[in-house]
Amino acid sequence: MAGAFSSFLNKVKPYLAMVSLQFGYAGMYIVTMMCFKRGMSHWILVVYRHAFATIAVAPFAIVLERKIRPKMTLRVFIKILALGFLEPVIDQNLYYLGLKSTTATYASAFVNLLPAVTFILAVIFRIEKINLKKKSTTAKVIGTAITVAGAMVMTLYKGPMFNLVPHAHGGAHHEAAAATAENWVAGTIELISCIVGWSGFFIVQSMTLKEYPAELSLAAWVCVMGVVEGGIVALIMERDWNAWVIGFDSRLLAAAYSGVVCSGIAYYVQSVVNKVKGPVFVTAFSPLSMVITSVLAAIILAESVHLGSVIGAIIIVMGLYSVVWGKSKEGKGNEITGKDQELPVVDIKERSTIVDDNTEKKASIFQEL
Repeated sequence: MAGAFSSFLNKVKPYLAMVSLQFGYAGMYIVTMMCFKRGMSHWILVVYRHAFATIAVAPFAIVLERKIRPKMTLRVFIKILALGFLEPVIDQNLYYLGLKSTTATYASAFVNLLPAVTFILAVIFRIEKINLKKKSTTAKVIGTAITVAGAMVMTLYKGPMFNLVPHAHGGAHHEAAAATAENWVAGTIELISCIVGWSGFFIVQSMTLKEYPAELSLAAWVCVMGVVEGGIVALIMERDWNAWVIGFDSRLLAAAYSGVVCSGIAYYVQSVVNKVKGPVFVTAFSPLSMVITSVLAAIILAESVHLGSVIGAIIIVMGLYSVVWGKSKEGKGNEITGKDQELPVVDIKERSTIVDDNTEKKASIFQEL
């Protein structure tokens, strides 16, 4: 029983880890939206976020991986620089810009594009292979097309607004929506660019782990690069030194929470799961984050939802799980192939008989001599 439970737990671990991260991301969307309402610069938030992440992760990386940490090479260091630029600098800053121009619900729904974009990039970089004769590949290709169609619906069709929670009043949000209507298209472009950067991060992360298989250390390095590269960008974009001052309020909470949970812990967990399951699996749980964020935003921020966002999100989820289904079927095929490729095992009794016969032959030859 203990062995069976241990085996079951090992199979479920990647799923539990990724589901738990979605709850963490949903909380981040709400906290950062509250932080922006207090006027905090997103350029500075990215720097503080990764400073907290570095403090949280670096000590564990130094102690726990001191014996297994591979040697740093120039090739690996360049990839770490790319990781620090793709996720902390490009992805997070563009996401925050899109979040300011739209709503927390809309921005979290756009994250559902992540698996489809990751799959396309994985095909381009030959991490995933396309064979349309296989059902799994066909499902992934069709699912990707459906996901993109859902994103187009969200972008081009708004429709009437309604409240997810009956007692939530969306008066404040209606004013915000009217003020940012002309920025909606710009926010959509920023969110799409953010998803491309995030997908590129998972692709480069998958490549880096093959040469530098130390997940905690890699997460710590990405956090450090987030501080350095994000700090350079923030100094260029934000000239007001007073903007760097934060107190014990939602701004500090946003930096600490998003840094520890959504950067430090997330980078490590994603590295571990990416190493085992691949980049497409890591991105397959984003719809859960959208659902949680929508409910929290309706309750805490009193956000209303466009009908087009709901319809587009449903289409995206359908396409997404077509991709996941294809990925799971492909995994089962790989397991079968792996079994077929095992070396043949010689029966022990048969092998002992062969050895005895050889021994008798040798003995008879010695007697003749």
